[in-house]
Amino acid sequence: MMKTRYNTKAICAILLIGLSVTLSAQEEEKANRDLNREMTLEKEYDPALRDANKVNTLPAVKEPEVKKMPIDYATFTAPADPQKEITLLPSGNIQADVAYNKRRGYLHAAGGTYLNLNGDAGYHILDTEKDQLNIFLSHRSTNGKLSYNHHIYIDAEKVKAKLNDNLGGIRFRHLFKKADFKLGANYGYTSFNYYGMSPIPIPMPSPTISILSFPDISTNQVNQALQAFTGIASREDAKVGYLLDFDYINFSRKYALSKQDEGITEHTMGAKLGLSSAFKGNQRVGIGGKLAYLAYNIPPSTSDNPTADFSNRLEGTITPYYRIEGESWHVQLGANVLFYTGDSSKLFVSPNAEADVAVGAKTVLYAKAGGELRSNSAYALSRENRYLNPVAKVLPSRVWLDAVIGLKSGIAPGFWFNLFAGYKLTGDDHFFLPPSTFSIDDFKNSSDVLQLNSTLIRGGLEMAYAYQWIEVALKGVYNNWSIRKNKSLDLSSDFLKAHGRPKMEITTNILVKPIDKVSVNLDYYLAGGRETYQYKMIYNDYFTPGIYDVEKSAGKMKNIHELNFTGSYRFNDTFGAYIKLNNLLFQKYEVLYDYPLQGFNVMAGININF
Repeated sequence: MMKTRYNTKAICAILLIGLSVTLSAQEEEKANRDLNREMTLEKEYDPALRDANKVNTLPAVKEPEVKKMPIDYATFTAPADPQKEITLLPSGNIQADVAYNKRRGYLHAAGGTYLNLNGDAGYHILDTEKDQLNIFLSHRSTNGKLSYNHHIYIDAEKVKAKLNDNLGGIRFRHLFKKADFKLGANYGYTSFNYYGMSPIPIPMPSPTISILSFPDISTNQVNQALQAFTGIASREDAKVGYLLDFDYINFSRKYALSKQDEGITEHTMGAKLGLSSAFKGNQRVGIGGKLAYLAYNIPPSTSDNPTADFSNRLEGTITPYYRIEGESWHVQLGANVLFYTGDSSKLFVSPNAEADVAVGAKTVLYAKAGGELRSNSAYALSRENRYLNPVAKVLPSRVWLDAVIGLKSGIAPGFWFNLFAGYKLTGDDHFFLPPSTFSIDDFKNSSDVLQLNSTLIRGGLEMAYAYQWIEVALKGVYNNWSIRKNKSLDLSSDFLKAHGRPKMEITTNILVKPIDKVSVNLDYYLAGGRETYQYKMIYNDYFTPGIYDVEKSAGKMKNIHELNFTGSYRFNDTFGAYIKLNNLLFQKYEVLYDYPLQGFNVMAGININF
């Protein structure tokens, strides 16, 4: 029987604090923008640029943006910010150069090598000036065999990587005269196996027994997430601005460390509330806040399969601020008061300030200093790494400071750039490592989590140029990591690395449209300088599985070089087709150590707007 661990006092605290705490105008505007993006089928549906061949995700790049870039929605991969996963438009890409399509529905189907299958469908039941109601469903799956990149003792072995990822939902929006109302729900179902290579016993206990028979790589883990949300917000130009949002997420795992053990269920009840007032025409003052209460249903622990002690907790952010705007400049001054409760309670303060000023007709100098509390909930981490140890307890991360300064400009016709530098200080940052131990019949290679204090100094340049039938975009970022251990951890210096995170990233995209109905896209991604900690299990007894020593060593991960080609043809406003060639450099690499990605693969698909 499941053990329910709800804290009645904390739930009451949510309701009481929720009546008094409000969210800033920033949250108001963001909520309105996200709602517009969710509820409007803004552009013709064209999935050609979507990358759906990955079993896990390339490292996310989160840097300042100069202009609205295409947004790829794919439940197959984790988004750059897991907390934004639900708000991304589920109808494919928003392409700025595609004419507005007033058709209400879309259908997309694609298939390829490695048994990769994609499918999307959606329809706007209501699409009027005041009322919008849409439903959607997305599917991603793969069932192909991959070769391990390491471990020369079984380099001929292949493993089947299985994934069945689905997301469906319904959303409603009503525009009142002075307010926007939203209501909706999403349901996600993800089934997958822990296919990564475990540390190897050397030598094998018997030459006739494959090491792959020991850990469980065939059973599918199942993650499910149900979200419901509602909210109302004033219009952006309201003299008195307000926001009242509520949401609930029920996230569950079917299994714990093995199929004999039941997984946890996480309940998250969240609220965003805000109040602000404009005065003297160009100034605004406000106070805002967001709260989340996380409660867990935890199955009983056993000696063979201990369950982590997930503790219920309350998380919150309170943000007072003052904003003033001139004709060519803008300044905001504020602070964030952030806290969380539970077995390990923390309270800290971070800045919330930003400024920008036009230094030319199309050039802006900007600076921003912020901070946040990253929940690291089981749901959020599942969107970042589905192969995470299913009983790993991860504390919230405290971003004390996230500062950036930059210059962005569209000074020449068709050309823009963004030159930036940043500094970030995070307490209890989380890093994914290969497992240090496993038992027979456990899921193999579910990632461990190590929480360390990190400092990041970064700098980069992004730029793009468009001329008639060609568009070129380039982005380069250099990350300098400094890692420190927490006082409570007894770790060697070898562990003090930004495990899995790249030092250098380069992203390039070339889009060519020789004629109106044809487009050709070439994109390239490089991630270099990644490090992690590697383990090998060395058997001391040939005939007694389970008797081994652990050999540990620091090591570098292979650089990611990925080159993809997409060609698409639009027959008319209704039908289109595309073909995508992925990993044209035939590279073998991984994002998580010992979780190889697919090699060269092909996918073809059609899309229909109706």
